[in-house]
Amino acid sequence: MKRVYNFNPGPATLPLEVLQEAQAEFLNFADSGMSIIEISHRSKPYEKVHNQAKADILELMKLSADEYEVLFIQGGASLQFAMIPMNFATKQNPGNYALSGTFSSNAYKEAEILGVGEIAASTKEENFRRVPRQDELKISDNAAYLHLCYNNTIYGTEYHYIPEVKVPLFADMSSDMLSRPIDFSKFSLIYAGVQKNLGPAGVVIVVAKKSLLEQSPDYLPTMLRYDTFYKKNSLYNTPPAFSIYMVGKVAAWIKNFGGLEEMAKRNAKKAALLYDVIDSSNNFYRGHAEKDSRSFMNVTFRLPSEELEAKFVAEAAENNLCGVKGHRSVGGMRASIYNAMTLEGVLALADFMTKFAKANA
Repeated sequence: MKRVYNFNPGPATLPLEVLQEAQAEFLNFADSGMSIIEISHRSKPYEKVHNQAKADILELMKLSADEYEVLFIQGGASLQFAMIPMNFATKQNPGNYALSGTFSSNAYKEAEILGVGEIAASTKEENFRRVPRQDELKISDNAAYLHLCYNNTIYGTEYHYIPEVKVPLFADMSSDMLSRPIDFSKFSLIYAGVQKNLGPAGVVIVVAKKSLLEQSPDYLPTMLRYDTFYKKNSLYNTPPAFSIYMVGKVAAWIKNFGGLEEMAKRNAKKAALLYDVIDSSNNFYRGHAEKDSRSFMNVTFRLPSEELEAKFVAEAAENNLCGVKGHRSVGGMRASIYNAMTLEGVLALADFMTKFAKANA
């Protein structure tokens, strides 16, 4: 069996154990005689999968099921960019947005289209090399919420603090969800497209306070209202059952690994290996992100020339190190080292980077 080290930013690598489990029961799930992609979403075997995934997510986040609800929604994080202002912002009480990269900017644009968005902070003029600082957040007095993107996949930056604000805090955590323990209770709503860190494409996890999910305006179309998903346990229509099934398996895998505390230790070790190579390369590798904003999930860096960058990508692939080309917005390289990326894989990349620098400096 050929398996490469997959550093793609999303869809991204998944735990091999999870893939093997899914493979083993793919044709006959829970002794039903059917595949998970064939059984009814109203059946008891699927109901168990659905509810267990929700319970495990809340347990990992140390959130109370009495206060918070987990929703499974389709449409990617991009649909959340529109649903959030549609459900919670008005012209009198606009959403405030901290811009730290492409996806937070896209979220703001959706609110701007609706006429209900304001910019609270932005690092665009610095090419998004860092996230906004606490003292840069200018929240309007009538703000409905502050929205931020907690980890910026394209630019390789991540928040290492939770903003202290007097309004509900919303966060896109698509690329660092369940990668480390933080005080999730400080957030009123968290959402994540799972294809970066938690499963295959097809589902978005929304974790939100129940009191918030009850506030959807009556005038919105049914499938654009959060209360539709809340009242029907995300089963108003046929959900993306296979993606939810896989998310549940990944959540269980994280629990078995030791929870977010142990996952954070491994992720910090992996990131340190790559950043150490960058910092000790005598400027052969130049990190995009400022050091205090460096991401544990996406390591971005440039080489001395675009020719060397193309050579790096080609030779990395020859060494089974795939998906390291950076996004066109930043250029250079990007190594996505999500939960499922093994320490062995990161060691292999770090070793390759060291050898490549010596051979091409």
